[in-house]
Amino acid sequence: MRGDIFKAENMAQPPTQAGMSLQHSKCVKYAVNGEVLARQGAMVAFRGNLQFEVKSQGVGNFLKRAVTGEGLSLMAVRGQGEVWFADAASDCHILDIEPNDALSINGKNVLCFDPSLRYDIQMVKGAGMFGGGLFNSVFTGQGKLAILTQGAPIIIPVSPQAPVLVDTDAVVGWSSSLQTSIQKNQSLKSMLRGGSGELFQLMLQGQGFVIVQPSEGKPSAQQASSGGLLGSLGG
Repeated sequence: MRGDIFKAENMAQPPTQAGMSLQHSKCVKYAVNGEVLARQGAMVAFRGNLQFEVKSQGVGNFLKRAVTGEGLSLMAVRGQGEVWFADAASDCHILDIEPNDALSINGKNVLCFDPSLRYDIQMVKGAGMFGGGLFNSVFTGQGKLAILTQGAPIIIPVSPQAPVLVDTDAVVGWSSSLQTSIQKNQSLKSMLRGGSGELFQLMLQGQGFVIVQPSEGKPSAQQASSGGLLGSLGG
């Protein structure tokens, strides 16, 4: 059989080394020789001798998830073989976390990561009581982390001279050393026809970067039914 679908970049090749790589822009391939951690439901295919288990997150993170609604529903993939991860054809990106790095990222944007990385659910400082959408997962350690964005990401440098304000629904993650606060747009015109419609923004200050996606993301069940806490406060 012939066709463009069989072009080389679409074909699964035998792994040359263990670990994470991009199959293409919409899918991550992981050659497992031990363990990998991934969001539950992200597996689209696998081959080899692999076992899938729900991953315990420890009592602290479990309680934080129960209170905030934020965090990661994880599975552990163990054994030897290959597994492919994806989510709704979102764009996939692989980050190398170094020992001195710390990345604060929205749990819904995490796809999979090396077991050598650690993560903790933390409240976004300065956000006050704005609900579960402002709790992030902070990754530290050394290893690879695959994240998702809806569309090509925008990486914006942050400096003491140039703080950045972002839509709380479009932000993916940022250097965890940055200082965060919620800013209210004082102009009611922003809520009128022709305005931005964004009353609250997240301000990031300090030295680092922020990752933004050109989308406000998929609404959660709670947001879909109530319009989200930020929206209700703005109304």
